[in-house]
Amino acid sequence: MSEQSWFEKMFKKTGQGMALTLAGAGLLILELVKIVVLAGVTILLVRHFLFKPFYVQGASMEPNFDDRDYLIIDELSYRFREPERGEVIVFRYPDNPKEFFLKRIIALPGEGVKVAEGKVTIYNQEHPEGVVVKEEYLSKELATVGEQSLRLGPDQFFVLGDNRTNSYDSRRFGPIEKNVIVGRAWLRGWPVSKVEIFKVPEFNL
Repeated sequence: MSEQSWFEKMFKKTGQGMALTLAGAGLLILELVKIVVLAGVTILLVRHFLFKPFYVQGASMEPNFDDRDYLIIDELSYRFREPERGEVIVFRYPDNPKEFFLKRIIALPGEGVKVAEGKVTIYNQEHPEGVVVKEEYLSKELATVGEQSLRLGPDQFFVLGDNRTNSYDSRRFGPIEKNVIVGRAWLRGWPVSKVEIFKVPEFNL
């Protein structure tokens, strides 16, 4: 075998090896691009259709939710079930849909609700004479100020802030419609010392 033929064969093999290496690298890059794209699409779908971040602003939900708490809002559950009493929800302010409020559901569709003498009374089929709501998540000395009495429509909810003396809620703007509810507060992610998954409180109803 001549020296030239040997070099030609070696060059050919080397070239083929480099081609295979480049092809393999190209496939790897393509797979990485696919993974990144799929991950991005998944994140967008989750964020826009299932879960959404929410920063608490203001003191209307103290002491259970503080200013600048970072929450994850579950937007999926209410597509399969009705909102429950005691759940903390994010909803669009009826008079300005660009604003989002965080409040707690106190009265459900079809119920009567009365705010008087620092207490909230609920009227429904189980309690036609009315029962004063016991809210264990509030301090005992905290009064629900205001005077109001109304009957909710079939898709209406009565919502209040936990800080009853400093909350703009259904006592001022009335009940909210179901179609303005964005979702329920599911998780507190910040601050780290207060990370928790929220549970629905129990009531005497």
